[in-house]
Amino acid sequence: MVTHMETQGTVRDILRGKGGKVWTTHSQATVYEAIRQMGERNIGALVVMEDGRVAGVLSERDYSRKVVLQGRTSRDTRVAEIISSPAITVEPGFTVEACMELMTLHRIRHLPVIDAGELTGVVSMGDIVNWMLQTQRHMIHQLEGYIAGDYPA
Repeated sequence: MVTHMETQGTVRDILRGKGGKVWTTHSQATVYEAIRQMGERNIGALVVMEDGRVAGVLSERDYSRKVVLQGRTSRDTRVAEIISSPAITVEPGFTVEACMELMTLHRIRHLPVIDAGELTGVVSMGDIVNWMLQTQRHMIHQLEGYIAGDYPA
């Protein structure tokens, strides 16, 4: 039988599977520096830090809409000028469903994870989709076992 944890995963569960490495930039960095870092690391967003706290999130979408489409240059624009701020954050105990609701409501794809005031990870829309696919596969496998009679009496 599928357990509550498997169907109602949390941010903690996702981070346990993917690790808690978080790539950040500073609000006064140039957009060019931030975009270069995103390209080198093959990621779609950076958490923007200022004075030890999360100031916002810089995504590829922010770059395309607020630099490229507005005729700015990435070398002359500071991250602080274009970030999505304030950042919508979650805690490790938030459910996958709650994350999906926040992402949909705010039309965002990345949620910094704050635990006891510290940045401990980032959950992306891709992480949410992967979690859901794994959960679905697990449920299908268990249902197939149930139908085949492989369930405990």
